[in-house]
Amino acid sequence: MLKLALGPLLYYWPRAKVMQFYEDIADSAVDIVYLGETVCSRRHELRAADWLAVAELLQGSGKEVVMSTLALIESSADVGAQRKLVANGRFQVEANDMGAVQMLDGQPFIAGPHLNVYNPPTLSLLHGLGAKRWVMPLEMGRAGLAHMQRERPQGMETEVFAFGRMPLAFSARCFTARNRNLPKDDCRFSCIDHPDGMMMQTREKQQFLVLNGIQSQSALVYNLAAEMAQIAELGVDVARLSPQATHMKQIIAAFDAARTGTLAPRQAAQAISPLLPSATCNGYWYGKPGLEYSMENAA
Repeated sequence: MLKLALGPLLYYWPRAKVMQFYEDIADSAVDIVYLGETVCSRRHELRAADWLAVAELLQGSGKEVVMSTLALIESSADVGAQRKLVANGRFQVEANDMGAVQMLDGQPFIAGPHLNVYNPPTLSLLHGLGAKRWVMPLEMGRAGLAHMQRERPQGMETEVFAFGRMPLAFSARCFTARNRNLPKDDCRFSCIDHPDGMMMQTREKQQFLVLNGIQSQSALVYNLAAEMAQIAELGVDVARLSPQATHMKQIIAAFDAARTGTLAPRQAAQAISPLLPSATCNGYWYGKPGLEYSMENAA
């Protein structure tokens, strides 16, 4: 059966909120949980020991735990922290840049979405370096995925980002701090005030992007709940859900109902819609502009 994964927390929340969030997740239907900081190394509400404690809690509740690396390494301190994470000796690692792949030195790992795997030769290369699962890039649609599935190496699992604001780009500049006229090195942890990121609008007051520290995200929430049957038919192994600040257990339950057939995928998508901080999109899946939403062939 198609597994459900909870992706790494992309936002900066107070420590108590993070700990309570994962206590709730321990009692949810997700099979895999990705942990750790992937966006900004200045975020220190949870230290390495805290993340490992959360990992122990989740593993004890039967979840597969994966430790995720930063997508953008900016300093020697980041390199040192990544070395420790890669060498944790307990939990699998999701590599989000090629430096992490090199540090893993042939150990089994998950190739994260930021490695940008768009063709079978790249997938084969990563498989030879130890990747046992890859996460499809956000912009890839079902047609591209079908091609990759036909050509993927034997034993390689596939994971699809199926829910959440899409992480689109990273920058050396912190946009959230800049919004407050603060330098990045004295950001005063501004992003902790935006639990689902900071909305950016056009002059016409249309939602454009969400700023999340050094990360830019889609303003709309990517939602493939209605496409769960299509995802399963393509032989995908894992559907990834990205955390949001509220209603996450209900969203997980709706995806679980869609994958088990308890709820029709279209009904699951409709149930999720009122729980979101903004409107939904799924355009990339259908090879269309990402901000579009289509119910084409949805069950």
